[in-house]
Amino acid sequence: MDFLPDSPRGRSDSTGSSTSQGSRSKTVLRQRLSQLMTCIEDLNSDDEAGEEVSRRLDEAFQLCGRFEPTDAFRLHMVTWNIATAEPPEDVTSLLHLDALPLTDLYAIGLQEVRATPVKFMSDLIWEDSWSHLFMNTLAPRGFVKVTSVRMQGLLLLIFAKQMHLPYIRNIQSTYIRTGVFGYWGNKGGVSVRFSFYGHMVCFLNCHLAAHVGNALQRVDELEYILETQEFDMFDTPHVLDHKVVFCLGDLNFRIQDHGLHFLRSSINGGRFNLLWSKDQLIMMKKKEPFLQEFEEGPLHFQPTYKFDRKSDTYDSSGKKRKPAWTDRILWRVKPKGLPSEDDDGEDEKASTSTVNEEDEDPILVTQNSYTSDMSYGVSDHKPVIAAFTMEMRKCWDTPLVSVSPLGVWSADENPLLTYTVLEDFMSSTWDWIALYKVGFKSPTDYESFVWVRENDLPEIDEVIQVSCMSDIYNSEGFLVFVIRRCAQMSIEGDGSSRTFGFELFKIFGWLRIAQFTRLLQSLYTVMT
Repeated sequence: MDFLPDSPRGRSDSTGSSTSQGSRSKTVLRQRLSQLMTCIEDLNSDDEAGEEVSRRLDEAFQLCGRFEPTDAFRLHMVTWNIATAEPPEDVTSLLHLDALPLTDLYAIGLQEVRATPVKFMSDLIWEDSWSHLFMNTLAPRGFVKVTSVRMQGLLLLIFAKQMHLPYIRNIQSTYIRTGVFGYWGNKGGVSVRFSFYGHMVCFLNCHLAAHVGNALQRVDELEYILETQEFDMFDTPHVLDHKVVFCLGDLNFRIQDHGLHFLRSSINGGRFNLLWSKDQLIMMKKKEPFLQEFEEGPLHFQPTYKFDRKSDTYDSSGKKRKPAWTDRILWRVKPKGLPSEDDDGEDEKASTSTVNEEDEDPILVTQNSYTSDMSYGVSDHKPVIAAFTMEMRKCWDTPLVSVSPLGVWSADENPLLTYTVLEDFMSSTWDWIALYKVGFKSPTDYESFVWVRENDLPEIDEVIQVSCMSDIYNSEGFLVFVIRRCAQMSIEGDGSSRTFGFELFKIFGWLRIAQFTRLLQSLYTVMT
């Protein structure tokens, strides 16, 4: 069932970047340097050759000086079609909580979250049980839910270490339906985009059309989602305008042609490579240029669909569905020189360039692992997990706002603080200042807040004094003030020393009515 309008496809003809290029280049350089040392020993007294080598080395040193040191950030991604099931008791292995090095960001995409009318409405007000489980698991380890977006059964959650919050900015989310001619949200895509230390990153969680014969429809749906989803951002209005895009979800591509017996014998023998040539996504990537821009790690894990629940046995019902790698995680690094989708494309040479190395602020994405977790049996799908390293130079490392306490805080008086805008930050009366308990789970998990008054809107380097409410300040546990800066300080009160952390969020809207607003928006999503 094709919901798309009849129009010619306008797909880009460029390809993506390699994940292991950086490590291979370093290996080659080390080998060449070793050869150079041998050559230097053989130079003897040839002054002219020695001077030439010295000059070339000076050029190499100058070249290396052009590249500033980069930071490496760990990203852990999960996609799981949970088939309306309630969550398991523990997700430690799913999130690799004990893995080293430690994770910086989590992106969790779920499909088929239970979305009956009553359940859906209650989830919008109080959060769904899956979100609660992930928040309760990650918050004690210093993670905060940055944002989430849900469309019926599709849910995308983004978590970050608290230390990164001041540098995650311009957060936006959107969705697009593809079910029932584009009017129903049981299929489609939800996405979140933000700037991470100045680099534009987008996460897209999709659930595409089912059944083995609908491979072309799945391709059309994915392309439609990529082209149609829009953000209110001048420089990145569409998904593919972002420097890095991660696409995850139940993409529903199947293994065609092979019979059930051959499929199962190949899987049982661990000969997954025998099935790759008939995997529909791999086949479509050879034909569709826009898919060629996305990369995927090798499928060295068994197909994740369809299982009998609470078992490792493939479908034993009368339908006996063929196993398939329906659940996938792809990524794309924007090729150098590709224009925004809103550009007129007059410069044909730039639109087909695939050079990433000349980017002033390049980013290298390396996939460290790509696997499934067979230990979870609540669904007829097994979850798929991928770990990435993103190497980048921080485009900014200065918080937007500096916060300091004023005097000694105690429960007898309203606590006073001052804040100063350090950069060109567009403050408004929709900004707010909140107090949080240490270990808070999300921006809505505040204890108290005050609005930034119109006469308190600061200029750069201007010091503004704010009074918070004293009725929530007590000796039970720690409190955290949040305003997009990360700092630590000790404040004395009631004879005890407390450590406070400071962050800055720029969140639009009143949080006391945020859940109700989400409910109205989501109901509109379902009804329209």
